[in-house]
Amino acid sequence: MASLKDIQRKIKSVKNTQKTTRAMKLVSSAKLKRTEELAKKSKVYAHKLTELLNEIAQKMVSTNIEGLDMPYFKDIANPKVVDLIFITADKGLCGGFNAQTIKRVNALRKEYQANGVELRLRAIGRKGVDYFKFNRVDMIDQVAGLSSAPDFEKSSALIGQVVEDYLNGKTDKIVLVHNGYVNMITQEIRQAQVLPVDHTSLTLNNASTSELEVEPDNDNTLLEALVKKYIEYTIYYSLIDSLAAEHSARMQAMDSATNNAKDMVKSLSIKYNKARQEAITTELIEIISGMESMK
Repeated sequence: MASLKDIQRKIKSVKNTQKTTRAMKLVSSAKLKRTEELAKKSKVYAHKLTELLNEIAQKMVSTNIEGLDMPYFKDIANPKVVDLIFITADKGLCGGFNAQTIKRVNALRKEYQANGVELRLRAIGRKGVDYFKFNRVDMIDQVAGLSSAPDFEKSSALIGQVVEDYLNGKTDKIVLVHNGYVNMITQEIRQAQVLPVDHTSLTLNNASTSELEVEPDNDNTLLEALVKKYIEYTIYYSLIDSLAAEHSARMQAMDSATNNAKDMVKSLSIKYNKARQEAITTELIEIISGMESMK
C-alpha cells in the first residue's frame, strides 16, 4: 500500500496538472472567440464570392451550348491522379480532432487505391505530417505553422502551386479535407472538391434581380479571375474554420481533463484519509498492546 507521503505527492501533482488544464481551457476559450468572429466574417465574404461565381458561370452556361469551355470546370470521369490537401493542427492536446481528419484521409487513400488512382498527399499541420512520416507515407507537400496562424498570402502561394499542377495536367482533381467548426461543442469533417469546380450544381433564378452586367467578351476573363480568387479563399477559409474547430476541441479536452483531475484528487483524498485512519489505528493498537504487556 502506498505511504501517506506518496499519496500526498500524487495529490499535489494532480492539482498542479488541474491548474494547467484549467488555464489552457481559458486560453483556448479566448482564442476561440477571436477565431469564431474571424470565421463568421470570412464566411460572409466567401458566400458572396460564391454567389457571384455561380451567377457568371450560369450565365455563360445558358448562352453557350457547349457549356463552360475552361479547364477549371472540365471534370474527368475517371481521374488518374488526385491531389489531396488535408489540414491538421500543429499542436496536440485537442482530443480526437487530428485523429478524425487522419482517419478520413486514410479512408480516401484506400478508396482511391482500390480504384487504381494515384493519390498525392499535401499535408498542412505538424500533426498530420508527423503521422504520415512515422507510417512512411509519401507526401509531396509538408507545411507546418500555417494551420495555427492562417495567412492569406501563404495559403494563396500554396494553392497556387497545386492549381498550376492541375492546369499543366499533372493532376486531374484536387480535394480538400479538414475538421470544421460547427459550434463550441461540435466539429465535423468537411470534404470538398476544389478543382474542377462542379458547375452542374450551379443554380440561378432566371428572375434574379441582380444588377450584374458583363460584356460578352469579358466573361471568360472575369470568370477566370473569380475562380482563382474563389480557390484561394476556399483554402484560406478552411484554415480559419479548422483553427476554430481546433480551439473548441482543445477547450473541450482541457475541460474534460480538469474534471478528471478533480475526480482523481477526490479519490486520492479519500484514499489518503483511509490510510491515515489505518495508521492512527495501528499506532493506537501498538500503544494499547504495549501498556497491556507492562501490566
